[in-house]
Amino acid sequence: MIGFTGGTLDRADRERDDPEALAAALADPRARLLRLRALEPEVDAHGRIVWDALDTLPAEVAPLFLGYDAGVPRFVAALDAEGSPVSRSPGLMEALAAMPAADAATYAAARSLADWHRRHRFCANCGTGTEPFRAGWARRCPACAAQHFPRTDPVVIMLAEYDGRVLLGRQASWAPGRYSALAGFVEVGESLEEAVRREVLEEAGVPVGAVRYVASQPWPFPSQLMLACIGEALDDRIRLDTDELEDAFWATRDEVAAALARAEGARFDAPPDYAIAYSLLAHWLDTQA
Repeated sequence: MIGFTGGTLDRADRERDDPEALAAALADPRARLLRLRALEPEVDAHGRIVWDALDTLPAEVAPLFLGYDAGVPRFVAALDAEGSPVSRSPGLMEALAAMPAADAATYAAARSLADWHRRHRFCANCGTGTEPFRAGWARRCPACAAQHFPRTDPVVIMLAEYDGRVLLGRQASWAPGRYSALAGFVEVGESLEEAVRREVLEEAGVPVGAVRYVASQPWPFPSQLMLACIGEALDDRIRLDTDELEDAFWATRDEVAAALARAEGARFDAPPDYAIAYSLLAHWLDTQA
């Protein structure tokens, strides 16, 4: 299963504009608030995310309604300004590696929603401070009446393949030995296929022809939709843009298999299991069998 998917939340959109239903959810003694510290979850001894009683939330902070899980109302709150929207601490990476799929999916939604409220407190139209409404799934400007909704930025993440090999790259900021699929934001006025071709050409100088879609993943660092694709490279000459990548190379099937298995002596260190880049490499490997 792809990381951050397989969630069990009923997001209950039908109740976001229903004051009575929301009041009942807030008053439900079973209602729970996700425990976050600087955008990172606390987990118990079994790797499960931790929930607190709703009355632990300060009275002046409005809870954001996530929905229901097994009939229990679930909430999150944007409590502080600490924590980077894009960073992952070693502790968080360790927790995500062991977290049950449903919990990881709930955390991804909660983190993205809470972080969006922290970073979008002012109207993009007139600059006035905005107020949450729709149970926390939107913000409204009291001055110009503009409505703002949580956004997701589309990102293509792709493998270019050529003669039984795939193109992998690394950024200088990554851990030594880590290589992954190339990726980049979809620009305005651009299709997914066009974005794949542009990004591979810009970063590695490799022209790509046909592109096929594989899968998607919500990525909460901060709030992106990763769109995994495989493109057919038209040649294998790498012309690296060193402002984008530190290195790139063509990996063979055996090299990919060794990296995914975390084998000693593997040519490169594969992405973490919860990243769609790992799933994309595994998918490609299966198609080569």
